[in-house]
Amino acid sequence: DIPTEAGRAAVLAAAGPADILINNAGGPPAGLWSDWGRAEFLAALEGNLLAPVAMIQALVPGMMERGWGRVVNITSAAVRAPIAQLGLSNTARAGLTGFVAGTARQIAGSGVVMNNVLPGIHATDRAITLDGPVAAAKGITLAEAAALRAATIPAGRYGTADEFGAVCAFLCSQFAGFIIGQNILVDGGAANQTI
Repeated sequence: DIPTEAGRAAVLAAAGPADILINNAGGPPAGLWSDWGRAEFLAALEGNLLAPVAMIQALVPGMMERGWGRVVNITSAAVRAPIAQLGLSNTARAGLTGFVAGTARQIAGSGVVMNNVLPGIHATDRAITLDGPVAAAKGITLAEAAALRAATIPAGRYGTADEFGAVCAFLCSQFAGFIIGQNILVDGGAANQTI
């Protein structure tokens, strides 16, 4: 349970002096802005802002001492193109994006590279949790709801875990040393943006 101090301590104890850190925590629940109170915002911030920052603070100093490291933060395409019903995620992940923008540039000279990967819809459990309410509201099957969403993606489908993993693997490789503090969209073209 990475958002908890005990969970982070267990991971850090098992990992030892890691050279690669990939921060990823499940997204907070969808809903309307009026659905959320302080507790929901604090939980979102803990999972999607404060926990990744704590892991960065725990592991990056060792990477800097060793002169090499990679940090990839899995955030969301909503950082670039906010999604109304994902306001908790929009808020917390935008905060992490700001933290990474400054920090990545401070640590780059020591050989540590940090970037964010912004997934769009991928064929994962998260897609099911987002498609479920659409299916229920429209009185259609989950597969039909997924097909409706896939039709809005220029690639015409959801991304795969393998495709997403390959992007992360590249950013953790020796070939990514000149990519600093970037937000890499992996969304099948869903966000229609020039930058």
